[in-house]
Amino acid sequence: MVIAVEREIEGRGGHPAFPAQTSRNAVAAHYCPAPDDVSEYAAGDLAKLDLGVHVDGFVVDTAVTVDVGSRSPEAGLVEVTRQALEAAIALARPGVLVRELSAAIERVIVGHGARPVRNIGGHGVARWKVHCPPAIPNVPEAGRDRLAAGMTVAIEPFATRGEGLVAERGRAEVFRFDPRHSGDDEVDPTLMRRIRDFRGLPFARRQLAEFPDPAVERALKILAVAGGLQAYPPLVEVSGAPVAQTEHTILINESGAEVLT
Repeated sequence: MVIAVEREIEGRGGHPAFPAQTSRNAVAAHYCPAPDDVSEYAAGDLAKLDLGVHVDGFVVDTAVTVDVGSRSPEAGLVEVTRQALEAAIALARPGVLVRELSAAIERVIVGHGARPVRNIGGHGVARWKVHCPPAIPNVPEAGRDRLAAGMTVAIEPFATRGEGLVAERGRAEVFRFDPRHSGDDEVDPTLMRRIRDFRGLPFARRQLAEFPDPAVERALKILAVAGGLQAYPPLVEVSGAPVAQTEHTILINESGAEVLT
């Protein structure tokens, strides 16, 4: 499914800004199928499809949650995150404190008897950058960041009935190579060029499937040790409770906000 989504994007003239992620149930984010992953969706899964695209490096990021088979006992969380997202977007305009958006997200989620996930949330996007300031948490923090005209931000409420915290668990399949890093002469030059072609945007192992597995694993290890590679393991709700997510990218303009996704 995720590969088909990426091919559809490319067929319409865009390019994936990062590999489509399909995190299920307690996995809130960053689950990306390995090249040999044969996992299938099951009725009752709460499945997040999170993807980004870019045109000439200008990025947008979006996500939906699907109640697979209409059988998840936590299907109501999907609507909760949708309403929380709409509440935040309705407030977005130049000069608004970011924490006001966060407070709106928290108010909606808590009002439905759920918990916002406190240590994952929205973020700015920019050219060749999927994540940049300002951070847009799902609970208000003490910062004084404000939205400004011309700013592009991704707002993504996460809701659960668990603890509301995520932790890294499992093998990373998503990586980001810092384009400012010199790389390493020990990495196969063709493979190194392929990694650089992502221009600092995230990529997955499966996007390097044309290269032999040993060469890929060696390159990832070398680049990580050298400090140029960041790995993103799956983020799992610490109590094991299902998580729902809804996300849009918006452009802040003089009159308010324009939804781009």
